[in-house]
Amino acid sequence: MKYVGAGGAVGLAGCLGDEPADDNGEDPGENGNGTEPGEELPDQELYFAQVKGPLDLDPIVANDVPSVQIIGQLYDGLYEYDLGVGIDPKIASDQPTVERDGTRFIVPIRDDAEFQNGDPVTAEDVIHTVRAPYEEETENAAEVDMVESAEVIDETTVQFDLEFPYGAFETTLVRYVVNESVRTEDREAYNVDPVGSGPFQLVDWDQEDFATVERWDDYWDGDRIGYPNLARIEFDPIEEQTTRVTSLQTGDNDIIETIPPQLYETVRGIEDATIDEEPGVGYFYLAFNCGEGPTADPVVREAVDYVFSMDQAIENFVEPAGVRQVSPYPLSISEEWDFPIDEWGDIEHDRDLDAAEDLFEQAGVDWDYDWRIIVPPDDMREQIGVSIGDGLQNVGFDNVEVQRLDWGTFTEAYQSGDEDDFNMYTLGWSGSPDPDAFAYHLLSQEVEGVTNGTFHDYDEASDKITEARRSADREERRQLYIEATTELLEERVHLPAYNLQNSYGISGRVDDYHAHPISSVTRVFSEHNNVSVE
Repeated sequence: MKYVGAGGAVGLAGCLGDEPADDNGEDPGENGNGTEPGEELPDQELYFAQVKGPLDLDPIVANDVPSVQIIGQLYDGLYEYDLGVGIDPKIASDQPTVERDGTRFIVPIRDDAEFQNGDPVTAEDVIHTVRAPYEEETENAAEVDMVESAEVIDETTVQFDLEFPYGAFETTLVRYVVNESVRTEDREAYNVDPVGSGPFQLVDWDQEDFATVERWDDYWDGDRIGYPNLARIEFDPIEEQTTRVTSLQTGDNDIIETIPPQLYETVRGIEDATIDEEPGVGYFYLAFNCGEGPTADPVVREAVDYVFSMDQAIENFVEPAGVRQVSPYPLSISEEWDFPIDEWGDIEHDRDLDAAEDLFEQAGVDWDYDWRIIVPPDDMREQIGVSIGDGLQNVGFDNVEVQRLDWGTFTEAYQSGDEDDFNMYTLGWSGSPDPDAFAYHLLSQEVEGVTNGTFHDYDEASDKITEARRSADREERRQLYIEATTELLEERVHLPAYNLQNSYGISGRVDDYHAHPISSVTRVFSEHNNVSVE
């Protein structure tokens, strides 16, 4: 997804025809490390420990970070993020031309791109890539539902007409291009045996477990930007944090992702290893079931806010791996859009059990009520849930359950809106560098039961989020986001919690790997870097 920094229209950088120099001023054709076309390619292997295993390898349906991290090796994008939040053309040959007051985007595409089965990457493939998530009603549909129509202008030009002037459409075009003919012949088969155009090919994988990719020695763009140093990458999930860090210490893995807060000093103490981290474009939060049960009452939600201290929970369980966040927007977006984060920071309460008890009494909540807080398999999010559970018990409720669920069960539960499934849940979201990526996907009623499990009835706030999405006027959008967000925070649909650093423990044997602000971007080979292993 999703998934920085600048909001709204992110300026597209670079032009293929210009042969841009990399960050060191070197010709990208040499790729900074000598893997020029025609040379014998290095035979290097990288072992990479993920937090979870991949679920899907079809970009049209993939909606989780581990899957997209691997997809990024197998597919090239229409546009791609550089090492930061800039956007480079890849299958596209240049930046899009914008017409009709921001409702028409004309995208030029390269005529030499090729899939790993030898098929050319066509204009039809690009259109299918953008349209399919909506047409097939996948969980990514909301990312592209503003596209009203798409048309092949000629073999190297496609045109997208939007229903409204969506200000963040450039980031929407950061998508991995799929092979339409192979995919539509058998979508289920494509998800497990994909055909991409990226610099690596899939060798083997097991859903929710490992994935092995190997360098595609006939990579279509190799003559221009060179080839990966890495001949092979082994991705393995290690959910248990200490085991993940130990695997770096023992040399079983060269890179591990997500350093847990209590193990920062351990990683810093590993000889010949470093931590590289970037503030992520993300948001972690507690959400209430506003549709059913006692938390449908805003008085009860405020009482829950009083039973614990979010500040203390973040200090105890998240720092230094992350920082406190007081709104749905990462600090980089809030600063760029001049959002009132001080005002929003004053909305949440600190711990006050007397005030909580008074509000529960006022709302008439049965003290024998069976509370259910669900959390995904993640220690930090579980600790937030446990902190609230402890607070509820401290104020007088005996029947409190904090349930850690596997991802599939957790997702199904919070999407149900059923009081029997949950009263509260903790979750995180990685977005793109625009407020819409967070406001719309997490708080709009239009995505209720998909990415928004709150089922709130604040129609006016939801309408403002939709209106902001459909406006090309940045100041109008800013004001709408402020009004909608302020209301939803005051009504405690969410309790914002924290944002994480995207952190990696990296062996000294590894060179040129960089943490990326977008957590789903694992860049081992690009125009800007080429990871190598001694």
